[in-house]
Amino acid sequence: MRKHNPLFLIAFLNLILAGCASQSLRPPEAETEPAAATAPVVNATDRASSVALQALAHLGTPYRAGGLSPRTGFDCSGLVAYVYRQGAGLALPRNTFDLSRLGEPVERAALRAGDLVFYNTQRREYSHVGIYLGEDRFIHAPASGGEVRVEDLRAGYWMRRYDGARRIIALH
Repeated sequence: MRKHNPLFLIAFLNLILAGCASQSLRPPEAETEPAAATAPVVNATDRASSVALQALAHLGTPYRAGGLSPRTGFDCSGLVAYVYRQGAGLALPRNTFDLSRLGEPVERAALRAGDLVFYNTQRREYSHVGIYLGEDRFIHAPASGGEVRVEDLRAGYWMRRYDGARRIIALH
């Protein structure tokens, strides 16, 4: 894999004004996800922030069920597994329930870049995962027909579905 200069990625990310929004494929009576949020500036001074920066490098990558690479697309846990492997050298499980058992629980007010955030989006706990970026934003691979994008944690849709967060990379 070609490595990118962190300064180039930071400059590139500062040019991004908003993530890509997509049409939901949910039935009409289902609540739809809010529009994508803008990406925060991530300071890659540690492994956890490196994970967040690695995730931002994949904004716009198409969603694909079972996907685990930028060439073929990502599902939510595939994105997490890929960026943790690339950004921190860690091999993580490929499903959200197993991911929700790793590391240590984190209170929402104590979230740091690189923490995993979990949601109930399929009428079951821990059915969706994203990576916290800072400034109340997270990145994820949303759903069929969507693309990797940034969301605001404070949006009502995400607040109502929030299941908690886990810190995989301990702070020193």
